[in-house]
Amino acid sequence: MSMIATPKEKAQLLEKSAILGRSLWDDALARLMKNKAAVISMYVLGALVILALFGPLFWVNKYDEIFDDMVLVGPSLKNMFIFGGDPQGRDLFIRLLYGLRVSLAVGVVATFVSLTIGVLWGATAGYIGGKVDQIMMRIVDILYALPFIFFVIILMVVFGRNIILIFVAIGAVEWLTMARIVRGQTLSLRKKEFIEAAQAAGLSTYQIITRHIVPNLLGPVVVYVTLTIPAVILTESFLSFLGLGVQEPLTSLGNLISNGAREMEIAPWLLFFPAVTMMITLFCLNFIGDGLRDAIDPKDR
Repeated sequence: MSMIATPKEKAQLLEKSAILGRSLWDDALARLMKNKAAVISMYVLGALVILALFGPLFWVNKYDEIFDDMVLVGPSLKNMFIFGGDPQGRDLFIRLLYGLRVSLAVGVVATFVSLTIGVLWGATAGYIGGKVDQIMMRIVDILYALPFIFFVIILMVVFGRNIILIFVAIGAVEWLTMARIVRGQTLSLRKKEFIEAAQAAGLSTYQIITRHIVPNLLGPVVVYVTLTIPAVILTESFLSFLGLGVQEPLTSLGNLISNGAREMEIAPWLLFFPAVTMMITLFCLNFIGDGLRDAIDPKDR
């Protein structure tokens, strides 16, 4: 039996696809997949995530295992120190995988915290308006006036340098820009017909915000999230560089770069490999964010 479609069958298929149409998200996905830089970045970032999550399970060395004869040894196949050894004689490759895992976790969790606070705060302020909006946004302005890193350091000094607290502390100060973006979008949405219909149907303010306002903010929110993750990773790296981030023997990319900078004259590989990993990760996240922005924003089509 021939598998070649007849002209009539082709016409029927075209008619069916025209009737079904494509959603805005389908169009956005199609445009995103045409962005070569974003697609390549997704594959590279996916490979890094898989390597960070599952690589330590199959590697021969442990991240805190010390080899007395491998102190500051360059990249070598001996003991599988393919990226060399650090000043304590630990395998840099396995520590790099753990550092990447921690940095990505900080980026994702802290961004989720900032996303939750920022979206709810901005949507509430924008929808209710009036004095409530003024008070809520003045609080945002006051927090904006505080030195960002100083505020994070205060939180960590008061509550202790726990890795979970690092996630929350960074996320708790990253929500300010998100709140402003969401408020601006909400102000343009609250006079739309579907919002007025929801009000006429007797829905509460909470129901309107969670069921109608927030779902219609997903486009700009998704784009901003992809751009917030690299900013959070850089913030955590800066704190670790200052000695206020992740504590030994656990590590992060910021910790590894800080340690590598101290030994760069006698052991340049300690700085090179973590710095290149950080650079590739941030490039991938930024390319994906730019691709999503171009795909979702109709002005950039």
